[in-house]
Amino acid sequence: MNFALILFLLLVVTGALWLLDRFVARKHRAPGTPAPWWVEYGASFFPVILIVFVLRSFLVEPFKIPSGSMIPTLAVGDFILVNKWTYGIRLPVINKKVIAINDPQRGDVMVFRYPADPSVDYIKRVVGLPGDRVEYFDKRLRINGEVVELIDEGEFLHTDRLYYSPMYRERLGVVEHSVLIERDIPPFIPHVLDFPHRDRCTYTASGLACTVPEGHYFVMGDNRDASSDSRVWGFVPNENIVGRAFFIWFNFSDMKRIGGFN
Repeated sequence: MNFALILFLLLVVTGALWLLDRFVARKHRAPGTPAPWWVEYGASFFPVILIVFVLRSFLVEPFKIPSGSMIPTLAVGDFILVNKWTYGIRLPVINKKVIAINDPQRGDVMVFRYPADPSVDYIKRVVGLPGDRVEYFDKRLRINGEVVELIDEGEFLHTDRLYYSPMYRERLGVVEHSVLIERDIPPFIPHVLDFPHRDRCTYTASGLACTVPEGHYFVMGDNRDASSDSRVWGFVPNENIVGRAFFIWFNFSDMKRIGGFN
C-alpha cells in the first residue's frame, strides 16, 4: 500500500472541498445555514491532513520494525522515526530529490525502498559507499582492503526463542554499533538474486566481494546471519532512499526501549 499516495489524494480532495466552501459555497448559503456534512467534514480535515502530509513528506516519518534483521540495534516491534531531509529534500509520492543536502555515510541506519519491489520499505545499515570495494569472506568484513575490527561483547540473549548469539562491537566510519555473527552457520550466501550490476560481485563458498557502482550503496543488517540484504539482492540506488532512522519512539513489548537508538 502506497500510504504517501493515499495521503496525497486525501489532501487533494479535502483541499478542494475547503476551497469550494471558502470561496464558493459559503457565499451562496443563507445566513445561519449550516454547510452540507460532506463540505464541513472535508474542510475541517484539510488542515490536519496538510500538517501530517508536510511532516511525513519532508521532516520525519514513522516506521515499524517488522523483522529481526537489525537486532541488536533495532528489535521487532520498535516504532522508529526516520529523518526525511538528512539526505536531501525529495518530492513526495515520486521520491525525486530536488535539493541535495548530505549523502549517506558508512554506519548510517537507512530506510529505503526495496530494489526488487519498491512498494516495500527496508531498513539496513550502510556499509559500502559508491566506488567502495566491499568484501565479506568467512564472516569478516573488509572495506577497500581494510579489515573492520570486531571487539567481543559477549553474548546476546534472544528473549523470544531463548538462545544466545555471539555479539561484537564494530566501527563503520564514525559509528560504533553491535552486530550478531553466528559461529555455526556457514559463510556461503544462498539464494542470490539476479540484480542490476550483478557482474560487480564475485561469490565463493566463503562469501563475496563487490565493487559498489556510482549512485548506489551496499547495505547489511546488524544481525548478519539473519538478514536478507545487499549480499542477496544487490545495491540500493540513490533514488530508492527514504531517509535515516534515528529514534525509537515506542515499543509495546518493551517500554525501556523508548528513547533509544541514535
